[in-house]
Amino acid sequence: MPYVEREIADKFRKLREIYGLIAVVGARQAGKTTFLKEQMKQAQASYVLFDDPDAQALFEDIKKFQRQYCEGFEVTLLDEVQYCQDAGRKLKYLADTGKKIWMTSSSEILLGKDILSYLVGRVSILRIYPFSITEFLAAMGQKETAPDLLRRAVWEHINYGGYPKVVMTEDAEAKKTILRDLYETMIFKDVARTFSIEDIRSLEEFSKYLSLNIGGAISHETISRNIKISFQTTKKYLDALEKSYIIVRVQPFHTNKAKEIAKQPKLYFLDTGLRNSVAKTFGAEPDGKLFENYVLSELLKAGAAPKYWRTKSKAEVDFILEKEGEVVPIEVNLNAEPGRIERSLHSFIAAYNPRKALVISYKGEKGWTQVDGCRVIFTDALEMRKHI
Repeated sequence: MPYVEREIADKFRKLREIYGLIAVVGARQAGKTTFLKEQMKQAQASYVLFDDPDAQALFEDIKKFQRQYCEGFEVTLLDEVQYCQDAGRKLKYLADTGKKIWMTSSSEILLGKDILSYLVGRVSILRIYPFSITEFLAAMGQKETAPDLLRRAVWEHINYGGYPKVVMTEDAEAKKTILRDLYETMIFKDVARTFSIEDIRSLEEFSKYLSLNIGGAISHETISRNIKISFQTTKKYLDALEKSYIIVRVQPFHTNKAKEIAKQPKLYFLDTGLRNSVAKTFGAEPDGKLFENYVLSELLKAGAAPKYWRTKSKAEVDFILEKEGEVVPIEVNLNAEPGRIERSLHSFIAAYNPRKALVISYKGEKGWTQVDGCRVIFTDALEMRKHI
């Protein structure tokens, strides 16, 4: 499979000159190892996969591990480091002895206090996601786009997602098989094994329920009642799925608790292809919630940390970005016409006076209009990066 340059590459090259430890975290098969092995080509390097019990056993004596895998090498790549025991203290030792370590993890456990507290000031963390639309087009060899061509590309990207192996596979049925196998691996290894979950059936039922309710506000009580699991189990499953990079929770934006929703997050899948695999819905044109999920995923890949806005009188804006003391509201529509503004977006503009707002559409036209001093830009999922 040909290598596709990742968008984090420039940032990584700068950081490796500053930090002895760099952690690249993200979903299984998002391209973490492929990316780091590409960077290793310029150095004398060693590679350790911690799925291997022998590597885990040797890591228990960190000085033996150091002699085996670090001495004589410019850099050591530790793959899936979440499987290590007492990783924080031992990685600190390697860093303090001047070793250059690059590592990967398919779980946010790496970023927990038990590990990260040892590495403050020593490690830089980069997140890598499945291919963005920009990387997807590069993988397809598509240097230029036209509206219809872009729409077909976005449809495929929404339908099958951005996992590199899926993108680089041409046959549609093979794509579905890869996604199904990937999901099962995530459930059994990254979720059940890492978070000590034994009831796989209820976990899969839980995941299916979430896949059919993307874009909705999370109510632990509602989920518990519908799936017939306890409140604590609901919370545990949500945390495990999010820390394994399967789902994403988007928090509410608020400044007035009397008028605005301040607690319930909304739920999405990190990758729409994986969501479609879990929900068993492939092939059709995306509906509004699926396209909203897709835009959320693209915002994350662009480095944004979106929130959403909802008032107690039911006005809602899909996403809110906060940047340098300013806010940018983003409305997501399948079809949009420049000049036609939803009432909820009007309400947000009136309440917060943003200088800019975005309307992202699947089929709509590009353009802009002015609303109460706010420039409202109508664009697509590819071009929105220029405006955030």
